Amino acid sequence: MTNTVSPYANDNIFAKILRGEIPCHKIYEDDDVLAFMDVMPQGTGHSLVIPKQGSRNLLDADTQVLGKLIAATQKIAIAAKKAFDADGITIMQFNETAAGQTVFHLHFHIIPRFDGIELGGHTGKMEDQEVLSANCKKIVASL
Repeated sequence: MTNTVSPYANDNIFAKILRGEIPCHKIYEDDDVLAFMDVMPQGTGHSLVIPKQGSRNLLDADTQVLGKLIAATQKIAIAAKKAFDADGITIMQFNETAAGQTVFHLHFHIIPRFDGIELGGHTGKMEDQEVLSANCKKIVASL
């Protein structure tokens, strides 16, 4: 069995968000990264951090991009933990379909965690936009 990796395709949903074709609840943006709320959260305050430079996932990403991306991920994780007074933070990153990747643009999930509360499933159910907006504002205020 040959394991071939497809090239980056700029028609994915995150590329469309970066181009402004799809709106998002923006938490943070600089020249290199964008952080925004996950519209199908697995927990309260679930956000995503993506590089502006297109790469399919961690396996084909430029190492300079990765450095900036992980620094932004840390910044958002600290703010999210503070914003929701969370007991911890789960950070997830998937590479290829077999590992659970469904959007083929490199991204990190940041999910505030609370003792005794299980991580929700990735059900495909969209969160109410008002909830996303309120959660976004909480994280922004904690930056």
